[in-house]
Amino acid sequence: MTIPKPVVIAGAGPTGLMCALALRAQDIPVVLLEAEEGLTRDLRAGSFHPPTLEMMASYGITDRMHEHGIRVRHWQIRNRPGDLVAEFDLDLLRDVTPYPYRLHLEQHRLTPIQLDLLQRQGGTEIHFGHAVNGFTQHADGVTVTTSGPSGDRRFEGSWLIGADGGRSIVRKELGIEFEGFTWPELFVVVSTPYDFGQHGFAYNCYIADPVEFGALFKVPDAGPPGLWRLAYPVNPDESDEVLLSPERVEAALQRLVPKHGTYDILYKSTYRVHQRVAASFRAGRVLLAGDAAHLNNPLGGFGLNSGIHDAVNLCDKLGSYLRGEGGENLLDLYSRQRRFATIEQVQAMSIRNKRMMEERDPAIQRQHLEEMIAVAADPAKARAHLLNTSMILGLRRANEVT
Repeated sequence: MTIPKPVVIAGAGPTGLMCALALRAQDIPVVLLEAEEGLTRDLRAGSFHPPTLEMMASYGITDRMHEHGIRVRHWQIRNRPGDLVAEFDLDLLRDVTPYPYRLHLEQHRLTPIQLDLLQRQGGTEIHFGHAVNGFTQHADGVTVTTSGPSGDRRFEGSWLIGADGGRSIVRKELGIEFEGFTWPELFVVVSTPYDFGQHGFAYNCYIADPVEFGALFKVPDAGPPGLWRLAYPVNPDESDEVLLSPERVEAALQRLVPKHGTYDILYKSTYRVHQRVAASFRAGRVLLAGDAAHLNNPLGGFGLNSGIHDAVNLCDKLGSYLRGEGGENLLDLYSRQRRFATIEQVQAMSIRNKRMMEERDPAIQRQHLEEMIAVAADPAKARAHLLNTSMILGLRRANEVT
């Protein structure tokens, strides 16, 4: 296989790094460009589903993640003030995956693993502080321009992968519509070492409430006792100063689990939540992946996982094309399969999860929760539900798209 020009990747987040690793595993040269001066620290994502762990295993990532990650076999649905509604056991999937659990590990602990493996492998030019600001396509490749502390630069490549996040410059330069909407609420995410497990909370919980639904899960942090992270919606008309004030954050935690004394808060921030999908994941020699291609709310832990799924699917097909094992239609197939998975599973399930958690009509919410109780109580129904919520079923269906 002769490849005169490398594949250029915009963005050194989990998706971009996964693309680089997947291409280098096929001896395809890569140029990786990142606008920031180093790896970024994201305090939101951190839950990995079984098929994602399977995909990353052959690259040596999954074993490294297990050195520090937390295995989460059970997840729960609760309502306020924290009463258990239903619990699901991922061990029901032990016959279809070697990883019948979720693995919790912060995104900012995954990316150093990916980067280390990439650097050890060699064959990748890695440029931090290089923000992609434009590109041109021509018959045999792309010319990518960047700006940064080292000045303006140009890079020649055979293909360009835009993995540069929700505000993707690559997507905007292509003029591809980012279809969907932004939820009206802001979300607050707070982290505390307080052990909610002593109150029966599983390491992954979804909280149903018409006013303040949310998600609670435990991450390893730098080591024991780890951190519990709570995300909940707030009024977008109020300032961050008010929303993140000690009094407001304390009140939110006390409403979840009242306790004597105040909670120790280590991190807190606000963020917007979007439900958007690019109209296409391909335009000529430019391809989109991860948040550059789709965004969703955090209920279900689908965003980071689907970005990894994009990367593996894309790079398998791009590698096949570059080896002469198929035509450019392989890249169109990537776009169809991953848009299908995003729309039919990730978007649909995350929207349904949010609407169930926030349902304001008591009768309708009670009906939803009673349905979840019935599903959890029936092993066959629970298994079917877990195949869906763990992303296994959605991947199977997407891979059948032709």
